[in-house]
Amino acid sequence: MDIGINNFIIAVVTLNNEAHVRSGGSPIIYAKDEDERERVALLIAKTTRGMVHDIGLGTYIIVRH
Repeated sequence: MDIGINNFIIAVVTLNNEAHVRSGGSPIIYAKDEDERERVALLIAKTTRGMVHDIGLGTYIIVRH
């Protein structure tokens, strides 16, 4: 049996510092370029066992399924 918190957004990594939504319980990390955005998102996913999803607008979300 899996006991724990699942199915939630761990973090948001974005190039867009004028994000449309700024509220919520997940940290928003602003990357300076696409390489940094990808590197940070993959590192967060790796250390939290999450998955990276590209939602467009220069933004990745890291989700724990």
